[in-house]
Amino acid sequence: MTTTLTTQPQAPAPQPYPATATTRPRTPRPRTAPGGPAGTRPRGAAGTHPRTAPAPRALPPHTVFAERLLAVLSGERPVHWMLGHTVGEAYEQLVLLAPRTPLRSLGPRPVLRRCSAQVHEGRTTVEEFATIATGPRVRAMAFRLERGADQRWRCAAVELDDLGTGGRRP
Repeated sequence: MTTTLTTQPQAPAPQPYPATATTRPRTPRPRTAPGGPAGTRPRGAAGTHPRTAPAPRALPPHTVFAERLLAVLSGERPVHWMLGHTVGEAYEQLVLLAPRTPLRSLGPRPVLRRCSAQVHEGRTTVEEFATIATGPRVRAMAFRLERGADQRWRCAAVELDDLGTGGRRP
């Protein structure tokens, strides 16, 4: 008696990355350097390649605080986000101002346009002002930073252009 073995044709093994119509053809790399053809760029020119670009500089403290205040007063962040960054009455001022979200705009996010500082003698107090674009309107914000015994800057006062009173001061 003879037995015949019939073998089923086996399916091809699945490939880990099947070639489909959605794959892009490989493009050749450019033959020139990012700054131009070889030999035309001066040696050691910084800023022409990401690896040789200068490191970004840290923002000054008054600009960082202006961005933080903007985030709270536009409703992007809660008031308690500034709890460890305020002293004195500044936190109470923020608690009163923030629920009204005076810097919120109906269009894109408000943007810090300009921030300037005036440093007082002893370099322990800095008074700043900032202009903020909220859609088509430009708003003003003033605040004071004080340096504590631990050498950290904290916000001591905040004031907006009209405080939501229609331009009248209380």
